[in-house]
Parts: sequence; C-alpha cells; structure tokens
Amino acid sequence: MVYLFIARLFLGYIATLGFRMASIRISAAIRLSYLQALVKQPISVLDTLPPGQTAAIITITANILQLGISEKLSMFLQSGSLVITALAVAFYYNWLLTIFTSTGLLFIVVFYCFTIPHLVKGLKEVEEADKMSASFSSEVFEMIRMVAACGAESKMAKRYSDFVDESRRRGLLLSPVVAIQQAPAFFAIHATFALSFWYAIRLYLDSAITNVTTIIIILTSIMTIVTFIGGISGPLTAAAHAAGAAGILFTIIDAPQPQTRGIQGSDVSSEDIVLENINFSYPMRPHVPVLDDLNLRFPAGKITAIVGASGSGKSTIVGLLERWYELDGHMSPEAITMFHNLGLLSVGGQNIREIDLTWWRSQIGLVQQEPFLFNTTIAENVEYGLIGTEWEYTNKHQKRKLVEQACKEAFADEFISRLPEGYNTVVGDAGIKLSGGQRQRLAIARSIVKQPQILILDEATSAVDIHSERIIQLALDRISKNRTTITIAHKLSTIMKADNIVVLQKGKVVQQGTHDQLMADRDGHYFGLANAQQLSLSEDFMGVLDPEKKDTTVMASESLGEDFEIAPCSESKEPKPFLGNFALFVWEQNYQWRWYAVMLFGALGAGVSFPAHAFLFAKLISLFNLWGELLRLQTSFWCLMLFLLAIGVAVSYFVLGWSSNVVSFQIAATYRKEYFQNVLTKPVSYHDHEDNSVGALTSRMASDPIQLQQLLGINMAIVLISLFNIAGSIALALYFGWELAILSICTSMPIILFSGYLRLRYEVMFERLNYAVFADSSKFATEAIGAFRTVSSLTLESEICRRYETLLRNHTNVAFKKARWSTLVFALSDSSALLCMAFILWYGGQLLASHEYTPFSYMVVYLAIVQGSSSAGQSLSFGPNVASAFAAANRIRSMRPSSHIDDAMPTEDFSLEDEKTRSVKVELRNVSFRYPTRDVPVLTDLSMMIEAGQFAAIVGPSGCGKTSIISLLERFYAPQSGQIHINNRNISQLHISTYRSAISLVAQEASLFSGSIRENILLGIPSSEPSSCLSCVNKEERGLQMKLQRACIDAGIHEFITSLPEGYDTAVGPKGIALSGGQKQRLSIARALIRSPSLLLLDEATSNLDSETERDIMSVFEGSLKGITRIVVAHRLATVQNADVIFVMGEGRVVERGNHQELLRMKGIYWQMCQGQAFDR
Repeated sequence: MVYLFIARLFLGYIATLGFRMASIRISAAIRLSYLQALVKQPISVLDTLPPGQTAAIITITANILQLGISEKLSMFLQSGSLVITALAVAFYYNWLLTIFTSTGLLFIVVFYCFTIPHLVKGLKEVEEADKMSASFSSEVFEMIRMVAACGAESKMAKRYSDFVDESRRRGLLLSPVVAIQQAPAFFAIHATFALSFWYAIRLYLDSAITNVTTIIIILTSIMTIVTFIGGISGPLTAAAHAAGAAGILFTIIDAPQPQTRGIQGSDVSSEDIVLENINFSYPMRPHVPVLDDLNLRFPAGKITAIVGASGSGKSTIVGLLERWYELDGHMSPEAITMFHNLGLLSVGGQNIREIDLTWWRSQIGLVQQEPFLFNTTIAENVEYGLIGTEWEYTNKHQKRKLVEQACKEAFADEFISRLPEGYNTVVGDAGIKLSGGQRQRLAIARSIVKQPQILILDEATSAVDIHSERIIQLALDRISKNRTTITIAHKLSTIMKADNIVVLQKGKVVQQGTHDQLMADRDGHYFGLANAQQLSLSEDFMGVLDPEKKDTTVMASESLGEDFEIAPCSESKEPKPFLGNFALFVWEQNYQWRWYAVMLFGALGAGVSFPAHAFLFAKLISLFNLWGELLRLQTSFWCLMLFLLAIGVAVSYFVLGWSSNVVSFQIAATYRKEYFQNVLTKPVSYHDHEDNSVGALTSRMASDPIQLQQLLGINMAIVLISLFNIAGSIALALYFGWELAILSICTSMPIILFSGYLRLRYEVMFERLNYAVFADSSKFATEAIGAFRTVSSLTLESEICRRYETLLRNHTNVAFKKARWSTLVFALSDSSALLCMAFILWYGGQLLASHEYTPFSYMVVYLAIVQGSSSAGQSLSFGPNVASAFAAANRIRSMRPSSHIDDAMPTEDFSLEDEKTRSVKVELRNVSFRYPTRDVPVLTDLSMMIEAGQFAAIVGPSGCGKTSIISLLERFYAPQSGQIHINNRNISQLHISTYRSAISLVAQEASLFSGSIRENILLGIPSSEPSSCLSCVNKEERGLQMKLQRACIDAGIHEFITSLPEGYDTAVGPKGIALSGGQKQRLSIARALIRSPSLLLLDEATSNLDSETERDIMSVFEGSLKGITRIVVAHRLATVQNADVIFVMGEGRVVERGNHQELLRMKGIYWQMCQGQAFDR
C-alpha cells in the first residue's frame, strides 16, 4: 500500500501538472490562432458578428475547450487505463464470470451513448441563448447613457428577460435527460454487483469456481470498472462540450482567408487613384445599392474633397480604398458573405487587389468620423501610427519626438501638456476619459505621425471647435502638399482650398470642380449645400482674421477634457459571511420549496446508499462461511436486497437530477434578471469607472449568477449527498465496531475529508489562476476586435497578435510557477486515501487476529469509513467553488439598492399637465462641477437662464464644459455646488424617471441597438400594456405608426426608410453598422422627436449630417418645434445663428451671451469663431 501511495503520488503529480499546463498552453494557442484568423477576415465578416460575441467566444468558449482537455481528459484516460487493467485481471481469473458481470458495463455505455449526445446538444443550445443575452447586455452597457436618457431601462430589462427566459426554457428541457443519465449509471453499479454475486455463488456451488478469492477479485475488478464508468459521464460530457467549443473556434480558424499578399510599389503618391464603374452594396443590405456605376479619379499629389448628402456613399469610398470590402466581381458559394460588388479600383493602372494589403494600408493615413483610441497612454496611441513605417523600430526617444511633433501639428499638445501625467496619461476604454474633440485630435496626430503618402480624412474635424479646426486645417494643408489627399466633409469651409470637389448623390457623381467653379453654378447641388451653411455676416461684421494668430482667450478656455476621470462608484454594502449569504439566498428561493424538498429526499436516498451498500457488501462477503442450500437462499435474499437498493438509488438520482436541474436554471434566470435590472438602476457615473467597464460588467453578468446557480443547485445536492453519506457511514461504523470506528473517524476520515477539501481548494485556486491568466488578455483582444477598422487602417494586426501572444505567454509562465506547488498538494490529497486504507487494514487485521471483531463487523466498519469518506471527499472535490460563489454572492448583494438610498430618492413627479405650455424654463444657479477624482473644475460658478420655449445654443472650444451641462441636465451627474431649476423646481428633488420622460437627448455619437429601425426609434416610448380590446389595440398601433412616420419625416429619414425592402422593419445591425453615420444620426433625432419632449437637448446632433439635411432638420427645430425649449451644443455656428440666445463658454463659465447679431457687434470670441467659418470673408 505504501509503495502504491508513492507511485500514485508521483504519477498523479506528473499527470495533473502535465494536463493542467497542456490545457492552458493549448487553450492559449487556440485563442491566439482564433484572433490571428479573425483579424485576417474581411470587415464584411466582422460586421455580421453580434456585439460581445467575440468576447464570449474568446473567453467562455475557449474556457469550455480548456476544461475538456485538462483534468477531465486526465480522468478519462485514468478511467480508460483502469478499465483495461481491471478487465485483463478479471479475464485472467475467470472469463465466464467476467463476461457475465460486464453486462453492467455494457448497460451504462449504451445509456451514455444515448444521453450524452442529447445533453451536449441541449447544453450547446443553452450556450447559444446565453451568448445572445451576453451580446445584448454588452450592447446595453456600452450605450447606457442613451438607455438612461430615453428612460428605456424597463424596456431593456424586458428584452433581456426574454433572452434569459429562452435560456431557462432550453435548460429546463434538459431535466429529463440529466435525470435519465444519472439514474441508470448508479442503478447499474448496485444491480450489477447483486446479479454478479448471485451468479458467482451459483458457479461456486456448481464447482465451476473453486476459489473464493477468485470471486472477490473478479467482483471487485468489475465493480471498480462499473463505478468508474458511472463517474465518467462528467469527463465525457466535458469532452463532448469541448468538441462543440472547438467547432465554434475552428469555424473562424479554418475559414478561407482573402489573399493579402501582392506587389509593393515605391511611390504611390505619384500615381492617380481611379474608380471605374463601381457598383457596391453592403453585406447586411445586399439589395440596396450604395454606389451606382461610380466613376471617379483622385489625381496624384492633389487634394480631392467629397461632399454630399448622408448615405450618398462618401464613407463607402473610404472602405473600398482601405480594402475593407473587395471588388472582385463575384463571390464563390463557399464565401462567408455574398453581396453586390463590381467594378475596378486601380492605382497607376494597377488593380488595387494585386497590391500587398499591409503595404498599401501603411501608405495611407486615415482619420475616421468616429475616432477610436486604445486603453493605453496618449503616447502609445499616437505611436501606433508608426507601425509598418521606417520608424517602427527606432528608439523610444526618437519616437517620442515624432509623437510630440505630430501632436503639436494636430493641436493636441495644448491639452496634453495640462494633464497631470502628460503623454503618459491613460485614456480609458475607447478614450472615454477625453472629450470628443480631444479624441479627434489624437486620431489626427496618429494619422500624420507616419507622414503618409495618401491622406484620407473622413470628417476629420467634425468634433473639434472652430479655433482648433482652423489650426488643424492649417496643419492638414501643410502635410497635404505633394500627397494624394482625400477629404470627406460636411463643413464646406474646410474644403474650400481643395483642388477638386466631388459632389455625390445616391452613389453617383453629380458635380465636380473647384469651390469657385461650383459656387458659380447657382442651380447646382454644391451651391445649395454651401448656402445652407452660410453664416449671416453683414459688411459691418466682416473683418480680416489672421488664421495663424492664436486667440489667447479661447486657448486658455480649453480644459483638460470633460470626461477625463470618473470617480469609482463605491460599494456601500459590507461583505457578508459565507453562511449568511448562503442562508439569505436559500431563503430567497423559498418559492421553490417543493423542488428543494424533492432534491432533499433525493439526496437523502443517494447519500444513505453508500453505507447501505457497505453493509450489504459485507453481508454478502460473510456468506462464504455457509454452504449448500443455505448459502444459495441467503445469497438470493441479500442479492435481492441489493437489487432493491439499486432501484431505490436509481429513483433517488432520477428525482435528484431532475429537481437540481430545474432549481439550477431557475436560480440562474432569477439572478441574471435581478443583476441586469440592478445594473440599469445604477447612476451613469457608476459605468464610467474602469472596474465597471462594459467587458467587466458583461463578464460578471454571465458568471456571477452561474456561480450562485452552482452553489444553490446541483452542487448543493452533491454536498447534501456527502453529508448524508458521512452521517450514515459514521452511524453504521459506530454501531458495528465502535473501537475501530472511533480510531478511523479520528484519523482516516479527517485525512480523507481534508484531502477532498484540499482538492476543492486546488480547484478554487486553479480557477482563479485561469481567470487571471486569460482575463486581461481577453479584454485586450475584445478591445482590438471592437476597433477593427482602426486596427486594420493602422496595419496593427500583427502588432495586436504579438502583444496578445506576449500577454498569454507571460500569464502562462506565471501559471506554471504557481501550479508546480499547488499540484503537489493536489497529488498528496489524491493519494492520501491509500495510506488511510493501509492503516485501517493493518489495525483491523490486529483486531481480527485477537478475535475482537468478526470478519463481518470488520468489513462493515472498513467499507463504511474508507469508501464512505472517500466518496464524500471525491464529491466535495467536485463541489461548489466556494470562494468564487462567495465573491459572486457578495457582488450580487452589493448591486442591490440599499433601503436608505431608496428612502432618500426624490419622489416628486415632474408633470406639465397643469401648465399652459409644454415648454420649460431652465436655470443654472452658480453651478460648479468637477469629476470627483479631479481637482480641476469643469464648470465654475456657472449661471445660465433659458426662458421657456427659447432656442438656446452653447458654443465654445472642445473641453470647455458644453457636454457637461447636457450631462447635468440629464442628471447623469450632480453638481458639487449650485442648483439647476426647471420651471423653478430643483431637479434634484424630482423623480428621475418622470423628469427624464420630459427630456429628449440627441448625442454626438449616435447610439443604435441591434434590432429594427422601428425598435430603435421607439426606444424611448413605453411599451403599452396588453389590452383585450382588439379595436383599441389597432387604433393605438395606427396612432403610433403615424407618430413614428411624422418623427422620421421631420428628421429627414422617412424617404430613405421607405426605399428599403423591409422599410421600418429593416435590421440596422450591431451598433447600426448597416447605416451611414448621417443615417444613424437622423434616426437618433427621430427617436428624440417622437417622445414629444418639453426640453430637447442636442449635443452636436447634426455634426454628421450634410448641409441640406442639417438645414431641413434645423428648420424643424426652429419651426414645428417652436415653443419647446431647445438647448443645442454646436461647433457649426451656421446651425445656431437663428438661436434666441447663444452662450459662449470659456474656462467653465459663460464669457459671452446674446443672439447672433448682438454677439457679432461685440467683436469678441464669437465674432472670431464666425470669421473662421464664414464663406464670404
């Protein structure tokens, strides 16, 4: 026994450590291969992936694969080797009895072949439903501000609840499969032994077997096989599940990849770029043409500007130039996506598809309409622009000089120098800690740092203030010289100096020429666009402004960024002890008391079966003292008892499997819904903290309820079985042999149970280690895929994969160092049972030799203590991850609103039903505001009054506090001092839901959810209660449809929607990817208008729209919405020149106020801003 202990310790250590590390390394390699394959796929493939799916696959799916090839595979191989060895031993002693006793083995295998495929299929369906809920929650958290502004929390919770209910429904369908899988296995263990012993005695009495030892050896061997086969369902299920996970991963890994290698030119800046007969449709809308037989030439070394209405195909041309979409003329049946893409795009007569893709993109500097920054420092974000250039591998000092020079040219150095950490400032997820204008300037710096041959500016200055725009434009003018420059712009003042201006309409070129040439055609499209942006400046207000002269007032007014740093939302609840949490959550499940009662009785039956089997086994072994008919009768009776026990065990495990599965999925659904609802009720500032990022919340949303599900579901059943097993084994042992029982209880049982506990701790430790290994790397990969357009345009694919590989390698090395020692503890705990068995055998032998114990009493005590405690210890090792469940329980509790917070919540409704008008008066009284972890104020003693029904505009440089005012009015944050009043009522005293229901917000970056156009526009409209009156329902639906169409007509999007094959039911795709930037923004405006607000807030709402659409929408704001209070934050002054009052911000306070004419007469800051945007200066 001691030698067996040493051998098991040594071999167990090697096997466990080897499989653990192999699983980590294989999992890491597959994750890396998945990311490498994914970044090589075209954008057309990535656009079809739901948001959050990549994160789910690279974390959850990869973890499932890892689990199936780690200790589960080791257990499978151990069981396989044991089965082969035991069969060989049994056949050696008696082949006939071995074949007969092997029927139980065949019985279990047949059942597993039936149940496991159904179980794996069902679990895969549950996993698919969970992916959908994770994707939806990720999307909601990412756009939480819009959800809050629209008061759509309950609607989002209802949609999430539908996803969760679908997952629960699929999970509950597995209940009979789980029950059927468990019951036959445990039935076969006991029934096989009963039948085998009965048959063995028959052979013994017939003298076919002459040696009792042969019977015991064969029966023990076959019982060992059956027992291990009974416990092999877990590894088999895990392996099958891992195979399904591998299939998901290898779908992308083995997917055909587009050809990217090709020729490399020397100087593309000297070659024309030509588009010939281009026809193009997006994969999500293959029947809607975006470019229609387009012919266009970009002359080498010249500046070409593209203007036109939203959705005319401007950004699509950028996508074709970046080769995010290919023009191959056809698609093979094996292709992942199929859509209309014909024509030829060439450079100097060379088809762009024949040029090396990485080299081609390295020649292009791109600034996108919605800039994306990585969650790293400012310096590293700009340095990414050097990838693929001659400066990629230069020293850090030289790189820093290039970065600083680029930032100065992009007018970013001004705000960077004021940051406490300067260029080492971490910008947060997607650059959330910086304002929109600051992010845009860093994106420009990143684009120009490599001094590209081709420069593409897709609305490059749409989010910057006038002064910054003027300086940036000068920098762009300088770097554009002798470079092929393509500028897409809505602000026509930024492209007046272009060598050629192309006007697009519905995917066709309708005009082109210089600014003067196009303006000469007063009936042309360009003149209409320019006229829509014309500022009203009389000769009295015309002046000469030196564009190189920096306005010190405006410069000084730029703050560090409105969203630079956000305070953590502290958890107010202290962690509760584990038993307290356990009791609390069990009590909350009292509505399931019937299922818990069934589970309790099932666990009782399963638990007591172990000591009962020990008693019956000892009784059968003692029968060898008998002979003849008495032996046959006694054998038949006790084998019958053992068979009845098998039936009882089968029933127990059947009801236990069914009830525990029901309880598990009910619990998961309950706490997922609660978790999601509680996250939605948190203030918006909670989501700004890094610990509560979209990825972190989505991960906790998926994992925490599962941890609680395991604690209160199937694992509770396992613990109950273990407790009943231990109690029954101790009672039985004490009854039949108290002396050996007490000695065993005091020595062997604690060691065996402690070994099981150590195995549990090992599982906990390894789970934490595994999470640590892949959490950071998965977050990094998710961020990279989420910004793939930025990644591909910067040719960062190889760099992203290299960094991801480095992260994985470093974490794997740390895991190996920790696993070396923890695995030794695991191996010791796994082998200790052999020492305990050796001790009990030795001491029991002494008691037998002294005739103090009969063989029967000794066998009962031995089997009850050793086998009972071993089974309990093994069950505990597969029990709940107590540490993880404890942490998850505390997190779930911490998300619940505190009663004292509920009591302090304002309950005063905000209603205008008794008012004569729906408009409101807005007043900010001495408001000071800063983000809690910053000492630098954003707003300082700000006072502002907007009368009811006024059209008010707020202008000023980026970062001066404009968006902060909108956030305060939406009550995303509260001011440190001062008050905000609506109709002379302090908004902090108003119920937040009724208050927000009177407000509509159109943010700078349109937030659209996966779903139809109709669903997105109706986001802020509460769902009506079901009605039994059919005519009432139809009338209400007709009224809502008319209201929907009216809002879309006012937003200038109705005509486009009706041109789509599916109209208002057209799916917009993840984040509205199927629509252009302008189309998304117009849908956002329609969503705001349909709410019939009393206060309309527009934060750069028309920055992504063309001039004519912008003018039409502003005419709605100024016309049909007249009488409603409107507050507009804008950089384009032409959109606000008709405002009743304009507030010019600087250094967190109002520096000028008045209407357009009054401010021009002042010839102050506003006058200078107008000069920067005027056409006729």
